[in-house]
Amino acid sequence: MVKFVYDFSEGNKDLKDLLGGKGANLAEMTNLGLPVPAGFTITTEACRTFLKSSALPDGLDAEIASHLADLERAMGRKLGDPNDPLLVSVRSGAPFSMPGMMETVLNVGLNDESVAGLSRQAGGNDRFAWDSYRRLIQMFGKTVCDVPGDEFEQALHDAKESRGVRDDVQLDAEALQELVTAYKKVFSKHTGHDFPQDPREQMSLAIEAVFRSWNADRAVLYRRQERIPADLGTAVNIVAMVFGNLGPDSGTGVAFTRDPATGESGIYGDYLQNAQGEDVVAGIRNTLSLHDLEGLDKKSYDELLQIMATLEGHYRDLCDIEFTIERGKLWMLQTRVGKRTAAAAFTIAAQLVDEGMIDLDEALTRVTGAQLGQLMFPRFDLSSSPTAITRGVGASPGAAYGEVVFTAADATAKAASGHNVILVRRETNPDDLPGMIAAQGILTSRGGKTSHAAVVARGMGKTCVCGADELEVGRDQFTVGGQVVHEGDVISIDGTTGRVYLGEVPVRPSEVVQYFEGDLDPAQANDPLVAAVHLLMTHADSRSSLKVRTNADTGADAARARRFGAQGIGLCRTEHMFLGDRRELVERLILAHNATERKEALDALQPLQRTDFLEIFREMNGLPVTVRLIDPPLHEFLPSLEELAVQVAVARERGEEVEREQKMLTAVRRMHESNPMLGLRGVRLGLVIPGLFAMQVRAIAEAAVALAAEGGHPRPEIMVPLVGAVQELETVRAEAEKIIADVVRDSGVEVLIGTMIEVPRAALTAGQIAEAAEFFSFGTNDLTQMGWGFSRDDVEGAFFWRYLELGIFGISPFESIDRDGVGRLVRIASEEGRQARPGLKLGVCGEHGGDPDSVHFFHEVGLDYVSCSPFRVPIARLEAGRAAVESAGSDHR
Repeated sequence: MVKFVYDFSEGNKDLKDLLGGKGANLAEMTNLGLPVPAGFTITTEACRTFLKSSALPDGLDAEIASHLADLERAMGRKLGDPNDPLLVSVRSGAPFSMPGMMETVLNVGLNDESVAGLSRQAGGNDRFAWDSYRRLIQMFGKTVCDVPGDEFEQALHDAKESRGVRDDVQLDAEALQELVTAYKKVFSKHTGHDFPQDPREQMSLAIEAVFRSWNADRAVLYRRQERIPADLGTAVNIVAMVFGNLGPDSGTGVAFTRDPATGESGIYGDYLQNAQGEDVVAGIRNTLSLHDLEGLDKKSYDELLQIMATLEGHYRDLCDIEFTIERGKLWMLQTRVGKRTAAAAFTIAAQLVDEGMIDLDEALTRVTGAQLGQLMFPRFDLSSSPTAITRGVGASPGAAYGEVVFTAADATAKAASGHNVILVRRETNPDDLPGMIAAQGILTSRGGKTSHAAVVARGMGKTCVCGADELEVGRDQFTVGGQVVHEGDVISIDGTTGRVYLGEVPVRPSEVVQYFEGDLDPAQANDPLVAAVHLLMTHADSRSSLKVRTNADTGADAARARRFGAQGIGLCRTEHMFLGDRRELVERLILAHNATERKEALDALQPLQRTDFLEIFREMNGLPVTVRLIDPPLHEFLPSLEELAVQVAVARERGEEVEREQKMLTAVRRMHESNPMLGLRGVRLGLVIPGLFAMQVRAIAEAAVALAAEGGHPRPEIMVPLVGAVQELETVRAEAEKIIADVVRDSGVEVLIGTMIEVPRAALTAGQIAEAAEFFSFGTNDLTQMGWGFSRDDVEGAFFWRYLELGIFGISPFESIDRDGVGRLVRIASEEGRQARPGLKLGVCGEHGGDPDSVHFFHEVGLDYVSCSPFRVPIARLEAGRAAVESAGSDHR
C-alpha cells in the first residue's frame, strides 16, 4: 500500500521529491535535534493523484487521522477542543522553491467556541486570540474559497481608520472582534455560506486548496519562468502552530547565513515583533534588522546564531531560515538553501572553497551560465553625481530604468508594446508576478531583503529596491520629499545601493566584462566578485572537454571573442561581407548577362574577401577559423519586389529613365521564390552560379597563405552550407581542392573542408556525407526550423505564446535544443558520422551553442566544440566546465 503521510521524524533532506523542500528540511532539522514544532507531511504523490482525479486518494484520510492523533498526543491538545485547542498550519512545499506562488493557511482549528480557549491558553490575551481568528478567516477565504483579498484589506483599513491607528498591531481586542464579524460577512457574501466551524473540515479543505494551488496561474507562470517541471506536484505540511503574535516578547523573522544579495559573510535578516507567519515576507510593515533582535531578546538571538551556524555547516551552503519566537522560546519553521543573486552565487561558492566546505568541482555546480550572463550586464555610471530622490534596501542588484507603472497589468501591457517599465508598489504579492516578469525592475515602499518582492526578484535576476519608506505610493503617482512622480515618468533604480533616481541614469560596463576584456584597474582586480569569477572560470576551463568557439564576421568581433576566451571561430558568415558599399558588386553579379560579366563581378569581390579573411585570420592566429561559404539567397541583397515595382511604376509615370531599375526588377522577378529559405541558397547557389564558391575558396586560401608568409599560423576550415546529399559536397569539394592546391603549394597551410548539418536528410545520411567531410558543424537554427516545419520569422510571434501557455513547449526550441527531436538528429549524425570517419571533428554553430542547457546536451553527445556570439563565450565556457563535472559525478554514482 502506498504511504502518503510521513511524520517529521521519518523523513530527511534527501526526500525532497517526495516530501517537498519544506517537508524534507523540517524533517532534517527534527533529526538534527533543533526546536521544530511537531507535524507531518502529505506527499507529492498524494498531490499528483488528487490533481488527476480531483479527489483525495483512497486511504489518505485515514493516514491523516492517525498522524493527527499522534500530533495531538505529542502536543497534549486536541484539534477543535473549545477549552484547550490545538491549532495547525497547512503549508505548501514543492520539491523546488517557489516563494509565494502556492498557498499557506495558518491557525486552522479556530472557531467561534475555541477562540475563547485560545485566549485562556495565552493567559487571557483576548487580543491575540481574535487577531489569530481574523487571520484564519482572511487566509482561508482567499486561499480555499477564492474570496477577493482586497475586500478583507478594505475591512482592515476601515477598522484602523475608525480607531485612528496606522498599524494593525495598534488594534485592540474589541476592534479585532469586530473585524472578525466584518470578515465573516465578506466570506459569506462571496461563498453563500458561513465560515466553517468544524476544524477537521477546515483542515481537509485547506489541504485540497494547497494541492490545487500547484496549478494556479501564478504558479504555472513561475514554473515556466524558472523551468520547473509541471508534473512534480506539491507536498502539504501540517504543523502545530507556534505564535509570534502573543505580544512584544514574541515575533517572527527570516534570516540568511550570508547576505543573499552580495554573498558577504555576516548575519542578515528581518524581524517583526508581535507578528505572525507571513507578515515579514508580505512586507506589510517595515521590519527590524536581525541585529535589533539582540537587544530585544539576547537569549533567542544567541540560540538563533548557533542554529544558523549549525545549518550552514550541515548544508554547506547559504541557508534561508524562517523562525518564530513565542514568549521567549525560539522555534524553527523552515530552512532551505537560500535563493541568491548572481553576484552572491559566485562569491559564496568561492568563499566556501576557501573555507574548505566544498571543493572546486562542487563550487562549479553552485553557479550557472545564466547567472554569469546577469553579471555581464551594465551598471549605472555615477560620474555625473546624480542626486537620489530616496533610498531603500538594495534587495536584488542591477541597474534598471523605465517608465513608472503601478499595476502588474500596466507593466505587462507597456512592456509588450516595447517600453521599459519599473513596477512601483507598496508591497508586491504573488498576483503581481506577470508584471514583475515584464518589468525591468521593482520598487516597493515596504518590506526588506526577505520580502516577497526581494525573494522573487533575486530568483529571476531582476533589479529590485524594497523598503523605500519615504515613498507615498498612490494609485497613479508616488510622492517623496514633496516631489510628485507620475505614471509614465522615467526613474532609475540601483539594486545594489538601493538608491532611486529621477530620469534615466547612464550605464557603464560591468566589472566582470572588464575582467574578461582585461581592462580592470588594480583596485577592481581585488574585488571579491571578480576574484570569484576568475577562480571558477579558470577551473571550468581546466575541467572542460568541450571547446568554445565564437561566431564572428569581423576582425573586431574576433578580437573581442578571443579576449573573452574563445578558442577559435566556429562560424564566419561571408554574406555579411557583401553588405554596405559592396552591395553594388553583388548587384553586378546578379545582373550579369554572360560569363564575362559574371567573372568581372567576382574578380572585383575576391580581393575584398581576401582582405576580410586575412584580418580575421590574424586576430585568430593559431586558432581554427571555420568560414561558411555564402548561404542566403542572392535576392536578399536586392531591394524587395514590391519596392522595385512601385519605384519603376512611379518613374515611368514621371517620364524618367528606368532602364537600370527595370533590369533589376526583371532579375528580382526571375529570382523570386515563394519560400526562399527552402530555395536557391547554400550549396545550391554555389552549384548554380559558376565561380561563386570558387572565388570565396581562393580568397580564403590566399589569405591563409599571406598570414603564413608573415610568420603566422592560420588554421582555415571551409564549410559548405545546406548540404542534403553527399554528391553536393563531393562536387564542391572537388573544385575546392584544385583551387587550394594551386594556391597553397609549399606554404605549409592546411585547409579543412567540411559541411553544416542543418537539413534533416543530411543528419540521417551522415555516414555517407562523412566520407567527403573532415568536420560537421550542426546548424541548429535551420535544423530546428526544418525539423519542426517552422518558419522562425513567422511562428514565434504567431503562436509560440500559445504553445508555451499550453505546455506543448517548456521553452522555445529556438532558445534551447529540442533534445527528443532535433537533438536526436544531432546524436544520429554524430554517431554515424564518426563510424564512417573516426577522426571526424564535430561542432555546433547555431545560437544553441551559447544556451546553458544545450551546452550540457552537446557535451553528452560528444561534440568537440560549441560556437556562439562573443558575448556568450564566457557563459558557454562556464557551462562546458559544469557539464564535465556533472557528467563525471553521474558516472561515479
